[in-house]
Amino acid sequence: MVATTPLLQVSNLQVQFKGRRGQATVLNGVSFDLHAGETLCVVGESGCGKSMTALALLGLIPHPPGEVCAGQILFQKEDLLKVSTARLREVRGNRISMIFQEPMTSLNPVFTVGDQIGESLRLHAGLNSTQAREQAIEMLRQVGIPAPERRVDEYPHQLSGGMRQRVMIAMALACRPDVLIADEPTTALDVTVQAQIFELLHQLQQDKGTAIMLITHDMGVVAEMADRVIVMYAGRVIEQGRTELVLKAPAHPYTRGLIACLPELGSSLLPQRVELPEIAGVVPSIWELDQGCAFRERCPHAVERCGQEHPTMHTIEEEHAAACWLLRAPSGEPA
Repeated sequence: MVATTPLLQVSNLQVQFKGRRGQATVLNGVSFDLHAGETLCVVGESGCGKSMTALALLGLIPHPPGEVCAGQILFQKEDLLKVSTARLREVRGNRISMIFQEPMTSLNPVFTVGDQIGESLRLHAGLNSTQAREQAIEMLRQVGIPAPERRVDEYPHQLSGGMRQRVMIAMALACRPDVLIADEPTTALDVTVQAQIFELLHQLQQDKGTAIMLITHDMGVVAEMADRVIVMYAGRVIEQGRTELVLKAPAHPYTRGLIACLPELGSSLLPQRVELPEIAGVVPSIWELDQGCAFRERCPHAVERCGQEHPTMHTIEEEHAAACWLLRAPSGEPA
């Protein structure tokens, strides 16, 4: 059962980057809660701010050129934006862990995978080298790597892409964190291993009540894993709510477009070719964003007000809200 008090509370998070063209806002007013034992999925196109949100939570925004310029990140009521660097290191990798999307750039090429898994165990759990190695072998076994006793002494370049991804997952789970941020954790894995990894994450939740923030573009994963979902576009949260509400009755035109792009079960078996709809246009550059709704140029229902100011969140029903001016029309239908 989901606890009533959020484990992690993010409020009005804003991140800016400075470049040659000036200053751009890459996250603008991102807010959400994450409860113990809950899986929150974050979905959206590439460049919408999903991974940037995760990096901000862990204090990994490169500064300069990036900067968290506003907001709060409360972890068990402690604002991570105000704690010391030493305190943040105590939390990161121990209480809050992350599975990064690119294992080859996240793993250190000059250390064995066993050393890299064991590092957090030695630092946070106080294990000695022998104990950390034994635990590293067990973690490799749990994430489905064959012959873990041998693989523990190998280097990242000696492993396949799928195995490196599983090593990243083992590193993130080693200290049994309270919050696990998973950025496309099964990108390089086949469907059988994906199922094993998701089952492992589910088991971690049952055993420890771990909260999972799962970043994905796969709506099938959302339907399978998520208790709640937030949809992001151009650095903002544009829809959020319980998964069944968002998937069955999407309110924002962008969310409806994402779901419409999915092939229906059995469509590949039809004798005629089935054309999937697409969302016309592209995500605007962060340098081109203004006060209006960032989706208006791609939205078939855009009205004049959409170009004048960005809509605020509108509650559709309990535990379901979206940011769209169309939802405020008297009829409730698109204008």
